[in-house]
Amino acid sequence: MKKVLLIEDDIHIKELLEIHLEDLGCQLMSFTNGKVGYNAGISEKFDMIILDIMLPEKDGLEICRDLRANKITTPILMLTARSEEIDKIIGLETGADDYLTKPFSVREFIARVKAIFRRVDMLKEGNKETLIVKHNGLIVDQSKRKVTINDERIELTPKEFDLLYLLASNPGKSYSRDQLLSKVWGYEFEGYEHTVNSHINRLRAKVELDISNPTFILTTWGVGYRFNDDLPVNH
Repeated sequence: MKKVLLIEDDIHIKELLEIHLEDLGCQLMSFTNGKVGYNAGISEKFDMIILDIMLPEKDGLEICRDLRANKITTPILMLTARSEEIDKIIGLETGADDYLTKPFSVREFIARVKAIFRRVDMLKEGNKETLIVKHNGLIVDQSKRKVTINDERIELTPKEFDLLYLLASNPGKSYSRDQLLSKVWGYEFEGYEHTVNSHINRLRAKVELDISNPTFILTTWGVGYRFNDDLPVNH
């Protein structure tokens, strides 16, 4: 049974989501107050956190940033009502895994939740063995969710790590934006390619010395992205 923290101050939306999450067999903790919900997120372990942006006492973006600052890696699905809030989620280092814009369909909500659960389960399976990828000073340790370049630790959001691990584990293989959406985000929806682009750009800003001339994450023109397979492998 998956344990979910829901922080949403709109009572009607909160009750609707509770019904469908319970139908999925989830164990729920629900709050309408951002500060109270944040304290629950810090003190208890969850499989997913569903988080509205506009909340009393502590807003969703602040909650998300503070959870990540406290090394809480639980997947976070953000709920947002305005396009400028989406820009904040994508543009800032909030660490959110995914977002839904209100009003959203129940069908799409369920698809996103299931996709995140699939990713959680896959990571748990993968973490049963230590999987470490090493390329030209870059080390990606899946079991520890840790990335270093020349022994210097690089802090990545959960999605940035998943993107880097997928690409680095398959050097030379080109992935389309749709394929990356499916493999990393776990769903296939047209029109979300900008999400992949923004995450790749942020990832490059953290791991590349020169973003205009990347060493690790290369663009395959007309297709998508690939990891450089000409790099020496560390041993």
